[in-house]
Amino acid sequence: MKPASRIFFSYHDDALHTVEGLVVQEYPVQLVVNGREIATLIGSPHDLRFLVAGFLRLQNFVQDISDFEMFSVCEDFGSANVRIKGELPERLKPVLTSGCGTGVSFSMPDSVRSSVTGNRDSILPEEIFSLMHHLSSRAEQYRSHGGIHSAAVGRKGELLLYAEDLGRHNTLDRIAGEALFKGMDLADTMLVTSGRVSTEMVAKAALLGVNLIASRTSPTDMAIRLCEESGICLVGYVRGAKFTVYCHPERIEQYPDCPKISGVTAAILAGGASSRMGTNKALLEVDGTPIITRSYQTLARLFHEVIIVTNTPGEYPFLPCRKVPDIYPGFGSIAGLHAALVHSPSDRTFVTACDMPFVDPVIIRYLCELQQDGFDAVVPFSSGGQEPLHAVYSSACREIFETAIQGSQRKILDILAGMKTRLVPWDEIQRVSGAKGAFLNVNTPEEYGAVNGAGQPSCEPGDPQKTS
Repeated sequence: MKPASRIFFSYHDDALHTVEGLVVQEYPVQLVVNGREIATLIGSPHDLRFLVAGFLRLQNFVQDISDFEMFSVCEDFGSANVRIKGELPERLKPVLTSGCGTGVSFSMPDSVRSSVTGNRDSILPEEIFSLMHHLSSRAEQYRSHGGIHSAAVGRKGELLLYAEDLGRHNTLDRIAGEALFKGMDLADTMLVTSGRVSTEMVAKAALLGVNLIASRTSPTDMAIRLCEESGICLVGYVRGAKFTVYCHPERIEQYPDCPKISGVTAAILAGGASSRMGTNKALLEVDGTPIITRSYQTLARLFHEVIIVTNTPGEYPFLPCRKVPDIYPGFGSIAGLHAALVHSPSDRTFVTACDMPFVDPVIIRYLCELQQDGFDAVVPFSSGGQEPLHAVYSSACREIFETAIQGSQRKILDILAGMKTRLVPWDEIQRVSGAKGAFLNVNTPEEYGAVNGAGQPSCEPGDPQKTS
């Protein structure tokens, strides 16, 4: 089985950058002998028949190839069904399954597959580097004679517990045991380890409530999958001022030195049909960069979290953020607005369309400041009219938009007229920022041709997003 290339994110120079690569495969094989399930073997996916046969030989169940009456290994389902001469012992001893002093075989608890119930606060890269530095400083035995794995848990970059052992899995068992004796709650902690991250490490970390795992080396493919399911941010190759993020990159704070707008989440609406353009507008490039990437990079410098509202998340694997769907698909832009507010963890949400290549951070900050005055919505004007898809909305608008959708009301401007809306006139916007084209949206091939390769346009849009 040849591993497939995957998209990850490399953190360096204060931001996450898209990279593509392979990860080590981890493959579980359920071993059934004479009708009894005796172990789950976890290893690499190649030559599984040798793995199974060797395991049974070293457990002293067989001594010769003739001892096998039936030998079947199904790689598609991860199972081995074997019949041997003679009977198995009535009581079997626990067996080690994946090397490195891992511990007994086990089935993954269902509780591990539920999301980690911690907070969604962003994790500063410096916290990861700091905790890994603490781990290195404490690993004195590793420096003296080698062969010892180490692990530590902490919060906000400060070490809470440290352990070392021959086996990397045992280090986490030691931490869990010490926390039990000391009455310490490890929920929402970060785990750093010197060894490769496997599914067993992830399972144990999830049971403790850990929300980030970081390693000096790489994880396995199954560890990545389990972290995705469990809501754990998984980081590898923490070295110097760099690391690789394998899942949940939205938890990592980018541009940590940029002053962020507190209490506001940003959302990019990418659910339109692009019927007039004939192709996905968000993916069209302006000056060599997709429009949606340009917007995301601007917003990531302004907000702690940026989300993409889309029913086709597979089109945006290169963006290190959450992709969330419409709650009411098929209802156009108002459904996108509603979904942004439902999925936003903040009381206020700045919303913009995916086809606006020149969003202006100065204008965005100004709109967010105005929304603090208790308005349901703050909507600016461009030279062509109201811009409801470049505006700030309070969480109170969730029910307003949902009621409108259920009543088949789609015109956003009509809904805004019945809300406590702060309309920001065009002349006021012009006094805030002199940026040209901040509200330009690209709807047609002609509009795209006018801006592509020409840099920021010198005029305001003639066809603003006035309606939905």
